[in-house]
Amino acid sequence: MTTARGVHPAAVAAAPLATLLVIAKEPRPGRVKTRLTPPYSPHEAAALAEAALADTLHTVAATPAAHRVLVLDGSPGPWLPPGIEVVRQCGGGLDARLAAAFAHRPGPALLIGMDTPQVTPELLGVDFTGCDAWFGPAADGGFWALGLADPGPAEALLRGVLMSTSVTGAVQRERLRAAGLRVRDLPCLRDVDTAADAAEVAALAPTGRFARRLAVCGPGVRS
Repeated sequence: MTTARGVHPAAVAAAPLATLLVIAKEPRPGRVKTRLTPPYSPHEAAALAEAALADTLHTVAATPAAHRVLVLDGSPGPWLPPGIEVVRQCGGGLDARLAAAFAHRPGPALLIGMDTPQVTPELLGVDFTGCDAWFGPAADGGFWALGLADPGPAEALLRGVLMSTSVTGAVQRERLRAAGLRVRDLPCLRDVDTAADAAEVAALAPTGRFARRLAVCGPGVRS
């Protein structure tokens, strides 16, 4: 098969996704967004993570899908909107946890993380007509979204990909292409990892919970 590279047709939505997945950690101080400290305190970083997760989940809730699932490390809190199933993350590295998130899910399925609160329902409403996979690259070299028309081979497609490097996205996309999948690309988005990332992402979605929380936190502590 040839690889079909393209820009996401955001204005057109086909039949709803079978499953829309979010993989996330419970936003607890010291466990999430540790690269935000400093300049932010662990409690401020956790509050920003909670706001990012809430924005993401409310966007997911507004996106047409037969099933909406949060694959969670930890316990749900008041940030969880109604209509989203919660399942526990498996153990192991991130590659294993991503693969397991797809397991036993009816296709087609799209998986995203909690680090891009600027996402919209239009971005997530992917159409698998004429393609086998959607890939969302991240500005840091990783990826923020992975969609599979058939989630069955997720284990083989994800296992062994070294995560959290500057070439993770390129390696993962090549893994899809090498498996013979026709791949389409979503826009490149910026993850929230550092204070600079937080400021840029907040500017892209200034009315969201994340932007409002960042405004409350201000520039953060400096010690």
